[in-house]
Amino acid sequence: MLLTVKEVSKRFGGLQALRAVDLSVEEGKITGLIGPNGAGKTTLFNMITGFYKPDKGSIIFRGEEITKYPPHLICEKGISRTFQIAKPFDGLTVLEMVTIGALVHSRTVKEARKKGERVLHTLRIDDKKDKLGRHLTVVERKRVELARALSSEPKLLLIDEVIAGLNPVEMNEISETLRDLTKSGGTILMIEHIMRAILSLTERVIVLDAGVKIAEGHPRDLLSDPIVIEAYIGKEEPNA
Repeated sequence: MLLTVKEVSKRFGGLQALRAVDLSVEEGKITGLIGPNGAGKTTLFNMITGFYKPDKGSIIFRGEEITKYPPHLICEKGISRTFQIAKPFDGLTVLEMVTIGALVHSRTVKEARKKGERVLHTLRIDDKKDKLGRHLTVVERKRVELARALSSEPKLLLIDEVIAGLNPVEMNEISETLRDLTKSGGTILMIEHIMRAILSLTERVIVLDAGVKIAEGHPRDLLSDPIVIEAYIGKEEPNA
């Protein structure tokens, strides 16, 4: 397995955000992570990427324990992420923001810039490369957020609701980009509430509820699981 999370727990004061969570991510696949708001999905992302340290448990990436590594070192090791709420640098252009991400594995700024241009072309937003962050629309911010993450050439990409808010055409474009990434050897762990995207992109889904993993399996099987229906669909109506 590319990533293995073992018995990870995290508490914030009186809130048990995660409790003994186990999961694994297979290389070259798209794995879904779903659950109602407050289930602990983003907290788990924050621990995998080093922003939070687990109270208990371990995180292993490519055979190496990274549990105590800082975010910049985890990024260098090959894990990158998008954030649910994209916050671009207002005074930088799209290309400059993406170039910053590419510096992780580039010898020069010129090399990083070329990588950034390639990523923007792949995501079909190279026409926005000179647009300032403060002028980006919500949808453009999502695309730039994905471009920034991809520019660091991750072995594992963590995606936090990058499809939400897109129209059907945009959704299909991003979905096709994600499929292409796995075809070229990439691996994705994605948080998403849009079940259409989960069904079309993933072969395996992990379900969290109140900080506990309650189910795991093929997405179509889980949608008929009474436990998942009660915890997820019964509490929060997902977008169709």
